Amino acid sequence: KIHKIMDMAIAAGAPLVSLNDGAGARIQEGVSALAGYGGIFQRNTRASGVIPQISVMLGPCAGGAAYSPALTDFVFMVRETAQMFITGPDVVRAVTGEEISHNGLGGADVHAEASGVCHFAYDDEETCIAEVRYLLSLLPQNNREYPPQVPCADPHTRRSQVLLEMVPADGSRPYDMARVIEEIVDDGEYLQVHERWARNIICALARLDGRVVGIVASQPQVLAGVLDIEASEKAARFVQMCDAFNIPIVTFLDVPGFLPGV
Repeated sequence: KIHKIMDMAIAAGAPLVSLNDGAGARIQEGVSALAGYGGIFQRNTRASGVIPQISVMLGPCAGGAAYSPALTDFVFMVRETAQMFITGPDVVRAVTGEEISHNGLGGADVHAEASGVCHFAYDDEETCIAEVRYLLSLLPQNNREYPPQVPCADPHTRRSQVLLEMVPADGSRPYDMARVIEEIVDDGEYLQVHERWARNIICALARLDGRVVGIVASQPQVLAGVLDIEASEKAARFVQMCDAFNIPIVTFLDVPGFLPGV
């Protein structure tokens, strides 16, 4: 059934949103269950860069139920309710002797801050679903279309005199790049992707003159905005998504370079 829905979404060029709450493959069904999951993964990769794929984690998802969301473009998680892990705490305890809770192993905050698997984490399902709808309003239906343009009451010709004070002339003084973005984009509204992971770089979707743009910006407030491995990976993944779905990219650059180290 899932295979047919995914095939229909790909054929119709429509975004695919999955609501996930499952314990993975049914062991009693053996190889057949694994083959079913393999078909889902194969369709995830076929759809990658063709239609937007959004996974919403609303409960514990283990094993195969965690693989597919990790292959999609955006992952939403609800705190305390949703978890993603390949094997649960019981298996970890049996193999390594380590004790850990479900949230400690694969909760929303773990994936939003440490692993980078989760793009958005929220406290309740209502807010989570509302933000999924907002994200869909910023994306095209597929890679052959452009993101929807909306009427804008924020004139594109307005001047932002506050930027003269917001960005210091002294290069050694930190400032909040998020405030700069808020001042420039339409109505000060933007959606940060991976807000809590690799915080030394900002990736966001916003509108300029009613048109959707992707924003990649150094964040001088965190590690002076330096580029490390996670920040580079975060920006690369975001740029790849924007490229696939015809979203122009605006770059705000204030970076001392790559983080030196062994």
